[in-house]
Amino acid sequence: MNTLPFSELTIGQDLQRAVAEMGFTMATPIQSQAIPHLIEKKDLIGQAQTGTGKTAAFGLPILENLDFTQRNVAAMIICPTRELAVQVAEELRKLGRFKAGLRIATVYGGDSMQRQLKELKSGPQIVVGTPGRLMDHLSRGTISLANIQMAVLDEADEMLNMGFREDIEEILGKMPESRQTVLFSATMPKPILDIAHRFLNKPVHIRVVTEELTNTSIEQIYYDIPTQSKEAVIARLIHFYELKRVVVFANMKRTVDDLAESIASYGLAAKGLHGDLSQGQRNAVLGAFRKGQVQILVATDVAARGIDVSEVDGVFNFDLPHDPEYYVHRIGRTGRAGKTGRSFSFVTGRNDRYRLRDIENFAKVRIERRYVPSAKEMAQSTHRKLWENVMLTVAEGDMEEYELMAKEFCKANDIDSRVLATALVKMAMPAMQWEEIPGLSREEQSRNFAPRERTEYRGEQRGERQGGGYSKGGEKPYFKGDKPSYGKKTGGFPKKGKEFGSRDGKFAKKKAYSY
Repeated sequence: MNTLPFSELTIGQDLQRAVAEMGFTMATPIQSQAIPHLIEKKDLIGQAQTGTGKTAAFGLPILENLDFTQRNVAAMIICPTRELAVQVAEELRKLGRFKAGLRIATVYGGDSMQRQLKELKSGPQIVVGTPGRLMDHLSRGTISLANIQMAVLDEADEMLNMGFREDIEEILGKMPESRQTVLFSATMPKPILDIAHRFLNKPVHIRVVTEELTNTSIEQIYYDIPTQSKEAVIARLIHFYELKRVVVFANMKRTVDDLAESIASYGLAAKGLHGDLSQGQRNAVLGAFRKGQVQILVATDVAARGIDVSEVDGVFNFDLPHDPEYYVHRIGRTGRAGKTGRSFSFVTGRNDRYRLRDIENFAKVRIERRYVPSAKEMAQSTHRKLWENVMLTVAEGDMEEYELMAKEFCKANDIDSRVLATALVKMAMPAMQWEEIPGLSREEQSRNFAPRERTEYRGEQRGERQGGGYSKGGEKPYFKGDKPSYGKKTGGFPKKGKEFGSRDGKFAKKKAYSY
């Protein structure tokens, strides 16, 4: 869609100046569509994912419409995680830097209640918080909703996934009915629509499909491998592609710590991020990741919300997400600001193949299947990189001093330059020896290098199905006792009992798609 320059949006000069100093000239699609409606104080439902500029989309109208001479809470932004709440508040402070009297309070679990009480007593006009801690303050009477003019639900789908629906409904139910209500969500399941129907008044609907759905700067790859091989494959691919900063996504938080520890055993700096960590621990992990002290961040989708880390050059889907839209959120962590990135997804079994198909259909992309680099390929890659570095050094020149050092060393130790060069190459080569990955047998690896074509049937190829469906000769199975047999018996399936490979007594021929 067409985007608008900020100069054409109906926001004051103080906000225009702040946006300009932040280096922005053009509004994003969600900002271009949402800001005019929100300035007019209309309720709004916006479907857009992380990284689309949602904070400014609702933040600029809040800053434009509120009266900052007052010391009442007039706007409340509800976020699913501590990190997102902090990020939203920081963004609002930047956008409102020229708004005299602006005060913003952040309230979330795992943080000092005394600090939060101090901020709330200072008379903030905007409160950004998580549902649980907002409920705590409401029960204490330390936050009043009587003067709320605008309420924002940010990442509403995540809050529902985390079990906050009752809290959200109670908070909204205590606000004045005259308020403006804004709901942003990456997905729109029925519970979200139920909340919108109950608490929003004739909302404007906006849906932005971001460029990341077809982002050509992200190379999207998948590997069809056994579960037990995944950690070793992650380590191998990080070395093969020379990835410096990586995010690995797992679906369950109990997987995160085990996975981080397992990856670290390969000599890689990895840390886990999930909801069970204290705020201090989370800050320490994120700080180390931003500084490059931790190379790999292992996280759940919820824990990763609100994390703004630039220069992530690789994203791994250790588990495929259940919702195709989450895939888009994940890979959007890389390939930002005009840089290239890579997305690696692991597929294990038929269900994962169906999920991958759904992701491709949703995102309108073809995710390329690749095969795990063999031990021989890893060695060749290491050699190639060494020679590339040697040639770069030669091209740079300025080696006279080092040439003199080499000659003096050879003369002092009675060796020729060939022996010295060989010794230096040996020293420069990594000590690690690449071996075959556990779970990928030699037979599997050799077969793994012959791409499997997608054929008429999902799952396995039509002519290779064993134990059900079609035999190698394409013959239909018949039954002998309780077990299927194969042969040239005619007459199709038996009339009695459940037919093998059937559904409700009829053979279920599947749609044309396979891996």
